[in-house]
Amino acid sequence: MAETPSGPPEPLDLQKIRYLVRLMKRYDVTALDVSDESLQIRLRRGSAEVSHRAPPPPPPPPPPAAVSAAPTQASPPAAESPENRMLIIESPMVGTYYASSSPETPPFVAAGSRIGVDTTVCIIEAMKVFTDIPAGIAGVIVETMVKNGQPVEFGQPLFRVRPD
Repeated sequence: MAETPSGPPEPLDLQKIRYLVRLMKRYDVTALDVSDESLQIRLRRGSAEVSHRAPPPPPPPPPPAAVSAAPTQASPPAAESPENRMLIIESPMVGTYYASSSPETPPFVAAGSRIGVDTTVCIIEAMKVFTDIPAGIAGVIVETMVKNGQPVEFGQPLFRVRPD
C-alpha cells in the first residue's frame, strides 16, 4: 500500500501494475520506474543471468573483395617487376590470427604454398568464434605477415601472394 501525503494509505491499483508488466513483456523492457505524486513503482524482469546475454556472433567475413593490390600506381609501369604483381590477403575482421587449427597441426599455408581461391589460409578467432579465412585468390604465398596468436585488425595484411 502507498502512503498519501495527506492521509491514510491507498490500495495499489493492480490493474495498472498488470498493464505495466504486459507493456514490459511486449516491448522486451527489463526495468521500469514509474512515479506520481503519491506512488512510486519499480518493476524488474528476469534475473541477473538473463540480463547479461552473450553478444551476437560477428558478421560473416566479406567476400574475396578483401584482397587488394599492393602497391597501387597511377600509371602502368613499362616492365612489370615481380614486386608490382604481388597481392595482399587482408584480415576480413578483428580478432586473433591462428596459422593452424590446433597447436599440434602444421600451418594451413607457409611461404611457397600454392593456394586456390577456396584454400583456407588461417583462422581468426573473435569472441570465442573461430572463422576459417579463405584465400580469395589463386597463387603462391610469398610471405606471412603476422605471427601465430597475434591480434589482427580489419584490413590488416596477413599474406603477400604472387598471383597465378
